[in-house]
Amino acid sequence: MRRLAAALIATTLLLAGCGTDEPEETTPPADAPDGTSAPSAEDLAAVEGVTVDGEVGSAPTMDFDQPFTVTNPVARVETPGTGEPLEDGQRLSIHYVAYDGDSGEQEGSTWEGDPDSLILGDPQLFPALNDVLTGESVGVRIVFAAPGIAMDPEESVPATVMAVEVIDAVTLPTRAEGEAVDPVEGLPEVTLDDAGAPSLEIPEGYEAPEELVAQELIVGPGEPVEAGQQVTFHYTGWTLDGEVFDSSWDRGQPFETMIGVGQVIPGWDEGLVGQTVGSQVLLVIPPDMAYGSSPEHELAEETLLFVVDILDAN
Repeated sequence: MRRLAAALIATTLLLAGCGTDEPEETTPPADAPDGTSAPSAEDLAAVEGVTVDGEVGSAPTMDFDQPFTVTNPVARVETPGTGEPLEDGQRLSIHYVAYDGDSGEQEGSTWEGDPDSLILGDPQLFPALNDVLTGESVGVRIVFAAPGIAMDPEESVPATVMAVEVIDAVTLPTRAEGEAVDPVEGLPEVTLDDAGAPSLEIPEGYEAPEELVAQELIVGPGEPVEAGQQVTFHYTGWTLDGEVFDSSWDRGQPFETMIGVGQVIPGWDEGLVGQTVGSQVLLVIPPDMAYGSSPEHELAEETLLFVVDILDAN
């Protein structure tokens, strides 16, 4: 997500945090909350004690006792929405304001600029966030709180308290739609099931290319994707032996990320910027544009293949 506070992110998908250099260690402590446990009675009481001032549709202010603490992510509806019902898989445009739980000071807001976005039901998000928005409507304003994390004896991340308002909801396409491109001889062959999910047949004796391959399978009718846009994808990834290692289709939710700015592997950034919305692209990515040679990564030194549907960009 573009600017959305990291407090909303529960998991890191395989595509994220990638590059040719050894990645910086960002693994949370073993005792850090995993985001999947139910909030305690004390957590629920803490979030109920947060007050939000200001009319829906304008930047709110928040008040709570400091230091604010919860043991698990927790959320509640502050003001119900009056617009169209929210549906799983929609891209929600949101405004938010975030506060430091220790100091009570505002640490971020979108109200002075463009809204942010998230996908309802996205497995990257804390379940508490998906749960509180499910069944609500456009215009809903929620209070969301995430626990702090003690990184080491001298460093910690305080709890985050947020007011999040849904200002719009868009139903996204579920698959690439456009003009099919004739298969290119020698490349892996892609077939689609009735829903659009891809399977891949790698030719016998196929040799991994030294350079990135970005071959359009379907050319979509939309605008070209630009670096810095928030883009929604469906994808499946294979190793060169034909084994699936990651798939948004299998998770049942598309994947949203900013493209062209290093938030995904270089092969995605280079191969997908410039492709049009609605397209489907076959990527064959050499190791130096995937996960490189880092011995800690399970896909180090691997050539990776992806079939990527570009569903939306904004």
